[in-house]
Amino acid sequence: MQKRLIIIDSNALLHRAFHALPPLTNRKGELTGAVYGYLLTLFKAIKDLKVDYVVACFDTKAKTFRHEEYKEYKAHRVATPDGIISQIPMAKEVLEAFKIPVFAKDGFEADDLIATIAVRAAEKENLEVFILSGDLDNLQLVSDKIKVYTLGKGIKDTVIYDKNKVVERFGVAPEQMNDFKALTGDPSDNVPGVPGIGKKTAAEIIQKYGSIKNLYNELSTDTAVLKPKVKEALKANKESAFLSRHLVEMKKDVDIDFNLEDCSFGKFNLNEVEKKLIDLEFNSLINNILWLKSYLK
Repeated sequence: MQKRLIIIDSNALLHRAFHALPPLTNRKGELTGAVYGYLLTLFKAIKDLKVDYVVACFDTKAKTFRHEEYKEYKAHRVATPDGIISQIPMAKEVLEAFKIPVFAKDGFEADDLIATIAVRAAEKENLEVFILSGDLDNLQLVSDKIKVYTLGKGIKDTVIYDKNKVVERFGVAPEQMNDFKALTGDPSDNVPGVPGIGKKTAAEIIQKYGSIKNLYNELSTDTAVLKPKVKEALKANKESAFLSRHLVEMKKDVDIDFNLEDCSFGKFNLNEVEKKLIDLEFNSLINNILWLKSYLK
């Protein structure tokens, strides 16, 4: 069987867990629910997928190259709640106990690191890659060897997006997701897109023309067959469409020191893991970690 790698989209997963679960605190009064949900999902993914390697990626506080190129990038995003920020170090401590490598780099988003690792692992290491995330930003990376393992409703319900699932959900192929978002924009990141173009219209346009490059080639010669209002909006917002496509595209060539063998899952000490779970007062997880023994190396 082809070996498998999980890449954890940590900030997205913590954010989703924080909002999906009721508040959970330890005896010190510290919030721990996001980390609890993070581990619940990670443990489920490891069990479901029977993986060989695990790595985690995080955002940093620094602004990225996208902010430099577009000052309004993420300008309207609500600040990350303190309750999530305070739990990031806890999550990293658990990852350290599991000997799971952590990647973060100023100037880049976790998504760029995920893309770099996923493509490298799939192409050079011939692995089957699963991106464990709380959102769907990574769908542009889905291929024959890369899938996105994400949450459905709540924490326990999970969905795996392969190429067919992406088409079923959005009406476009994974490699067309950036063109799709170039038209729809992404309100969560303040990516403008083309005003007035919704998801249904965007999918129809990309299905018809394949990409925004082909679309605008046709618009330039006035051979594009579109509703007058749609054509007018596209022509008036060409610069915005191409900027949006650039902003949503994940970089796949970030300079990071990635070594696959460092990500081999099972090098942890079970007693150390148990001690960390006891520190966090995750009693239900402590009583359910014997299955981890099968991974010990």
